[in-house]
Amino acid sequence: MDLLEYQAKELFTEVGIPILPSQQINEIRDLKQLQIPYPVVLKSQVRVGGRGRAGGVRFVENTIDAIAAARNIFNLPIMGQYPEVLLAESRYDAEMEFFLAVVLDYHLQRPVLLGSSAGGIHIELLLEKMQKVVVEDEFSPFYARRLAIAMGLKGILIQSVSVIIEKMYSLFENKDLDLIEINPLGISAKGEVMALDGKISVNDYALKRHPELLSLLSTHTNKPDSDQSLNQDLVAISDNPPIPQPQQLDWYDETGNIAIICNNMSLGISTWDLLIKHQYKVNCCWLMGENHQENLVPSSFIKEQLQQVIHKLIKVPSLQVIFINILSSPHVSTLIGKTLAEYFTPPKNQIQTEQEKPPKPSPSTHFPQIIVRVFGGQLQSYQDYLINLPIMWTEDIEEAVNLISLPEIAHN
Repeated sequence: MDLLEYQAKELFTEVGIPILPSQQINEIRDLKQLQIPYPVVLKSQVRVGGRGRAGGVRFVENTIDAIAAARNIFNLPIMGQYPEVLLAESRYDAEMEFFLAVVLDYHLQRPVLLGSSAGGIHIELLLEKMQKVVVEDEFSPFYARRLAIAMGLKGILIQSVSVIIEKMYSLFENKDLDLIEINPLGISAKGEVMALDGKISVNDYALKRHPELLSLLSTHTNKPDSDQSLNQDLVAISDNPPIPQPQQLDWYDETGNIAIICNNMSLGISTWDLLIKHQYKVNCCWLMGENHQENLVPSSFIKEQLQQVIHKLIKVPSLQVIFINILSSPHVSTLIGKTLAEYFTPPKNQIQTEQEKPPKPSPSTHFPQIIVRVFGGQLQSYQDYLINLPIMWTEDIEEAVNLISLPEIAHN
């Protein structure tokens, strides 16, 4: 489960990661009692990326401008999500911006530290400068310094950024997180560090061990209907943890025409980086989780998550390619093929409502090319079902990239 930014920053304060003065805005009238001085930035609190590009982040100089901006943000959907709360935060003049993250890599079965000396919304540059350090043994400050040096930091910045990484890892470990990200980490002219944005993904299966996180999630809004719905979800999570929902990386480029689907964070980042090196523009990246004890996952898990993501993506008119890159067992590879076959060609005796039926391609409608890179599995048996659809399979990642050959694909 993803936390909202202001919730993530509440956890940042617990471990001493510096954040700016801020205030939660549940209703527009809350701005009349704003406790932080102008200028401020108003941020939409949604669990998807691309807020800045979509207009969900606004700088304001006074109360009148803040009320007008807040009204617009509350009514602005970002990737289909409307905010129920805004965050008002002091403005900060950053001389440099870095990206930092700690992520649980299920493929490596190790925590991974990620860092880039180019943070912010410029994804191509961020990925170009991305550095990775795998935590092989028990964590020590050595790993944090190693990442800071790999990022090209010098002098006092090595120490100050290393300290932030150490605090991030402490939070990651103590709260059983799947991901903690700061993008950007602002650096002032004096060399001071500040977490200007934050993202945290909580391991759903660990929520029962952390009642403080359940309490944090249950206070996300003052709206009764939302509280009731969320509380029901939290009860279900604490009593019988559900399969985690697919997650979207907090990077989004609305001008891109390729969507990525992977099964872990580091694979998603490396796939994005590979496509950019081949001069393709990536729109978004979705992550399907894995079983927390082993690589094999229940078939319902694969079906539910993959179908959810495909259903979202084929509705995006600008997408020309859906690039699926899965590193797992042959069993899971077979499930991927079966899931796609059943999604696009459901059995004749299966009765579906109009709402459940997946969109069907036709000569008059756009349908993206789907490229699937998986290892092993019995995939050929499903090719007959998909022969009339632009779906191709391969085990080689370079070959998969080379299959992106539609003439309408626009390079950078």
